[in-house]
Amino acid sequence: MNTKEIPGPTLEVAGTAPKGGEQHPHHISPFKVVLVLVILAAVVVAIALAGYLPRKQREEAAASVAKEEKNTLPRVAVAKVKRAPQDTEVVLPGTISALTEASIFARASGYVKKRYADIGDRVKEGQLIAEIEAPELDQQVAQARAAVSQAEQQLGQTKASLLQAQSQRDLAKITADRYNNLVGRGAVARQDADTQAATFKTSEALVAAQEANVSAAGESVRQAQANLQRILALQDFKNVRAPFAGVITVRNIDVGSLISPTGGGQGMMQTASSPANASGNEMYRVAQISAVRLMESVPQTNAPGIRIGMPAEVTVTEFPGRKFAGKVARTANSLDPASRTMLVEVHVDNRDGKLLPGMYAEVRFRGHRDTPPVMVPGDSVIAGNSGPLVAILVDAAEDNGNPDTRGAKKIHLVPVQIGRDYGVQTEVTFGLQGSETVVMNPGDEVREGALVKAETGTESKADLTAPGKPSAAQKGAPKE
Repeated sequence: MNTKEIPGPTLEVAGTAPKGGEQHPHHISPFKVVLVLVILAAVVVAIALAGYLPRKQREEAAASVAKEEKNTLPRVAVAKVKRAPQDTEVVLPGTISALTEASIFARASGYVKKRYADIGDRVKEGQLIAEIEAPELDQQVAQARAAVSQAEQQLGQTKASLLQAQSQRDLAKITADRYNNLVGRGAVARQDADTQAATFKTSEALVAAQEANVSAAGESVRQAQANLQRILALQDFKNVRAPFAGVITVRNIDVGSLISPTGGGQGMMQTASSPANASGNEMYRVAQISAVRLMESVPQTNAPGIRIGMPAEVTVTEFPGRKFAGKVARTANSLDPASRTMLVEVHVDNRDGKLLPGMYAEVRFRGHRDTPPVMVPGDSVIAGNSGPLVAILVDAAEDNGNPDTRGAKKIHLVPVQIGRDYGVQTEVTFGLQGSETVVMNPGDEVREGALVKAETGTESKADLTAPGKPSAAQKGAPKE
């Protein structure tokens, strides 16, 4: 019986190989397995190398930089110091005040009868500006006149008594002489002659007494007249007059205001800064503003250059661009121990009346210094425990075995004495000669004996002001 084969998958018995030595199509060869494993290993190695090599390079670069920084000297910015210019310019603040100013008080007490001036009025010397009503003074004047008249009458009576005493003395002298002649002839007794002589001496003494009375009466007249003049002078104080030509800047009285015994007005105040109805204040204030003055405190470093008669420029913000010519009128010729400044008075012509007392102004002095101080950058000063220090560069011995030390400089800390601080620049009055190179903005690496290298080009960038040309700091900074 013929059997028909039905096509389909052929089942293989495990462990049996196809007939004739042929391989099954789904069998993986060992070569391929090895190849796959090799490829996988290569990928893993490539991935590992891709992460390790950059990290190793960064570590090596960081180590190289650290080694270089360790072996390389620190670099510092430096500047060449120079002396300040001999011709200096100092600007100082000040307040304008009147050349002459006086507060006017009255010597007479009473009520203001009339006033003839107000604030802003220009007055002349001796001009009547107010009148005070003082009836008590008028009565005192009348009493003093009566006392003078009484003293003069007493003097006249004393003189008449003197003339009478002189007449009696002359008569007594003639009588005494006549009796002496009669005694010589024996016509009268000696006793009568002695009596007449005694009478004559008594008359002489009476004349001397009357002469003394006349002198005393004359002194009484002069005393009464002096008292009258005093009362008249007080009475004249009822008329308040301007002591000099100027402008009335303050008026504290009005008609009817009571003038206190001390001479101050007790009326309504006219000044904004004074309370109303204050007692003991001045009646008027007069200022002479045809010329004004400024009192300036010049620092010790500039004081030797200030001379009487030297020019000064005055500027105010109200007149931009205008310079008022001033002149040094006088100096104190001594320094204030508290501020180490010298008081200087500057006079400015103000005939046009532009400058008003009380204005804020700036005074510019241009002086000359024989030994100007050294100027250093402001950030080069080190605050030390024993005082300010400045780090300067000095030559150092080169180590030929270490190329990094070639051209190195050594740090030397120098104690200095600081003058004026302008911010960008600072004056050094003691400690530097003027030819040193200082370190700007010193850090922790700047210490005594440390080796450093100067940054290339910093000297020209940090160059200080050229002599004879004051910097902006010098022009505006010294507000002392």
